[in-house]
Amino acid sequence: MEKKVNFYSVIIGTELLNGRRNDAHFSFLNKQLLQRGWEQKASFVINDDSKLMFDIFNLIKSDPNSVMFCFGGIGATPDDYTREVAGKVFTNGKMEFHEEAKNRIINQFGDEAFPHRINMAYLPINAKLLTNVVNNVAGFYLEDRFFFTPGFPSMSQAMVIEALDLLYPKSIVTKYKRVLTVNASENDLIDTMKKMPEHLDFASLPKIIGQDRKVVISLAGYDKDEVDGYFQLFIDFCEKFGKEYILKDINF
Repeated sequence: MEKKVNFYSVIIGTELLNGRRNDAHFSFLNKQLLQRGWEQKASFVINDDSKLMFDIFNLIKSDPNSVMFCFGGIGATPDDYTREVAGKVFTNGKMEFHEEAKNRIINQFGDEAFPHRINMAYLPINAKLLTNVVNNVAGFYLEDRFFFTPGFPSMSQAMVIEALDLLYPKSIVTKYKRVLTVNASENDLIDTMKKMPEHLDFASLPKIIGQDRKVVISLAGYDKDEVDGYFQLFIDFCEKFGKEYILKDINF
């Protein structure tokens, strides 16, 4: 079985939080991951705060199975902190002018590459590049799992696809999911819920239709036999107490 991969996204932009712009990164990345059989573990939307960015990057780095897509903050203006913070977190502060990144900027802008645009080629050491289809100013990635892209969707979306196609094209394992709709309340099922192991994906969604109470139980994992075994506890409850239920199986 392939190594478990936990995908994270970090979306940087004060203008998203103050309502000046709407985010398009989360939904795009999520769609691309789901199409390949992956899921996000967490997503962070943060303002342009270098200390907060540092803490979030370190949190994600602490997960040995993490893969991160970061959006925003790799430009040349004073509030673009991502390159510097990425260097502090992932390469012990070691940075360098990436020759290929420099060449792309110079080829694109000529003399106007200096004195500011050229700084976008100052990257953490050993960075690899992602193609910018709009203006040729590269994104970059580290350790084949930490990806840094611009805040503009027109630039970042092609980079996401490039990165996933190259390194995470498709999960080779299939998650198995079972869903049960029960004519009962959540309270009736809490004792059974407590028996579910933490490593399985468990969710409970209550529904109230008129005077009727229903609850949708879902349980998912990579081991079909394990999922079936724990899911059977809910079926046993329903049959023991005469609760009507509907089953649904999903592979995704």
